[in-house]
Order: sequence, then structure tokens, then C-alpha cells
Amino acid sequence: MDIQITTKKSEGVERLLEVQVPVEAVREAEEKTARRYASSVRLPGFRPGKAPPQLIKKRFKDAIRQQVIESLVQEAFQEVVDREHLKVASQPHVHDLKFNDGEPLTFELHLEVRPEIALARTQGFRVTRQAGQITDEQVREQVEQMREQRASWHPVESKPAPGDMVTVLLATSNEDGSMPEGKDYRIVLGGGQAIPGIEELAMELSPGETIERAVRWPDDFPDESQRGKSKNVRITLQDVKRKELPVLDDTFAREVGDFEQLLDEIAAANPFAVPPSWVNQLIDGYVQAYRVPDEERDKFAGEFRPIAERQVRRDLIIDTIAEHEGLRATEADLDDRVAELAKKRNADPGQVYASLQKAGRLKEIEHGLTEEKVFKWLLERNTVE
Repeated sequence: MDIQITTKKSEGVERLLEVQVPVEAVREAEEKTARRYASSVRLPGFRPGKAPPQLIKKRFKDAIRQQVIESLVQEAFQEVVDREHLKVASQPHVHDLKFNDGEPLTFELHLEVRPEIALARTQGFRVTRQAGQITDEQVREQVEQMREQRASWHPVESKPAPGDMVTVLLATSNEDGSMPEGKDYRIVLGGGQAIPGIEELAMELSPGETIERAVRWPDDFPDESQRGKSKNVRITLQDVKRKELPVLDDTFAREVGDFEQLLDEIAAANPFAVPPSWVNQLIDGYVQAYRVPDEERDKFAGEFRPIAERQVRRDLIIDTIAEHEGLRATEADLDDRVAELAKKRNADPGQVYASLQKAGRLKEIEHGLTEEKVFKWLLERNTVE
């Protein structure tokens, strides 16, 4: 299509484009859609495919119009992306669409694009580790905190234990004794996310098993009206994941801190905008993970936004360096890491690989390997004192 594209806004990663689809393309799309309808619909008095085009257009005017709009907007969007060489970062939005008989189709396209990151400076930085009077206990606490932040979860087929993350299908009986359909919940056992009676039931099950039993609500339950009540609870244990902390060696704590300092230095020396939609997706993920109440969501989002923006910027820097320097993890790297994990667990590498694949963790491991390569590359070109 010979569409017209007018840029109305181009700031950072935001683009607002006005798109006009010519009358000829609109008319062709209408005729094509009408012919498709004529070949498939049945009208009284006419054999299939023999109804007059004008009658088809009149009878199915609204449906044809909607399909024409959808097809033209999609085709025009793809042409905009190709012609403008856009790397779209989020789902685009269509605004102010105008579609009148005998006139061009016009609309505004609002979208975000992936930022162009030059990273003109990635070398020559000097970062200094903080020195000070700290106790052995403070060191242990800091190291354990960093290990927790970098921990991973792997699926197990055994009954869960305190500290494990479980996904359960949970249903609690109504006041009349009826049992509604269950809802999915993800719970870290022992973390106070569920009442003790429910956690105890979950720990009796193996993945795939179901149990139903009366559970007494605690006397200190937040909802006073539920305190001390007993209800039937049905639980289906869907999966169990166990936390795996990274190996604590001489370089672990130092590497984590050094890497983050270097990335902060690079970000400060190479400023760029980040797609707001990516930041919002990260915030939404943490809202769900921390079960933030609806009434506290805006406050949480406001406080967490700078952290989310830093995380998105950090990931983009790593991705850009990995792309430019050929540092992405290979299949061989992934196989080697799986073999290491299998050796630690005294398990077959093929089974470990299949388990990780089923849990959707292979991409996570691949990303971690790429980060390690980027960190090594940065250490060779910068100074850490």
C-alpha cells in the first residue's frame, strides 16, 4: 500500500505517527472482503456465491467494515515498521481512527521502540570497593542476602518441605458447605503466605495429588470474623520447586558488587531512555510476586519505579554488550552448565535438562551465562580497586 506516514511525536523511545491509507487501497480491501463473504454466505433465493455484490455489501455492511478496518490497520502497521525501520518494544495503540465512505482511512499509531544504545564508553572505569569497620556477622548477613537474591528454583518430584515453593489449586468451602472451584496460588512454605493448616496439608502431598480436610483458622487471623472457624479445604499440589543457592566461594560476594558498580558507571556515562512499558511490566511482576493489595499498588509502583528503571537499563546494557562483542551463551555453554548441575545433584544430565526445560528455566540459565561472559569482558577492560 502506498500509505502516507507523518511523524507527530518522536521523543526518546516514544513515537506518534499519523497514518493515511489511500482510497484505492480501502476500496480494494472492501471489494476483496465482500467477495470472500459472497463465496461463503447463503442468502434466500441465491445459490452460494451467486448473490449480487451490492446485496452482500448492504446485508453485511458492519461486518465487512470491521474486517476491512482490522486488515488495513494491520497491513499499514507492518508497512510503517518496515519503512521506518522500527524495532517495536511494546504493543502499539491505535487512536483517532477515521473511516468514512469514499475517503482515506486515517489513524494515529502510538508505540514505543527499543532504544538505540551506542555505549560509546565501556572501558577505563575505576570502581572502588568500600572499606570500613565491619563485623564478621555483617559480612555473613550481606553474603547470604546476595546469595538469596541470586538463588534459583528447580522442580522436584518429592513432597514439599518448609522453604519450598509450591503451586496449588486451592478451594475453601462456602458458608453453606459447598465447595467452589479452586484457584491457583504460589506459596513459599514457611513464609507466612498461607495459614499453617493449609501449609501442613500441602506438605502431605506429592505433585499431582489432592487432599480435602477441615482446617481451623488461627485465633489471630487478620479477619476477625474468620478467627477460630473450621472450614473444609481442598488442595491439589501442582508442582514443587526447591531453592538452590549459588555456590559460596571466595569471589562470589566481590563479583556481584563489582559487576553492579561497573554497570552503574556505564549507565551514567551512556545515558539513554528506556521503554516505559518494560518498566511497567517489571513493576506488575513484583506487584503479583509480593501480593501487593490494590489500594497500595500506586504507592508501591511509585517507590519501586526507580529500581525497575535501573533493572531495565542494566539488562539493556548487558544485552547490547553481548550482541556487539559476540558474548552470548552458546548451546555448548548451556550443556556444560547443565552437566555441572547434574553432577552436584548426582543426577543424569539428560533428566536435569528435561526438568529445567519443563520448568522454563533454560532461558534463565542461558541469560546467567551471558552475564558471566559480559562481566569477565568488563573486568578485563576496567579497574576494580
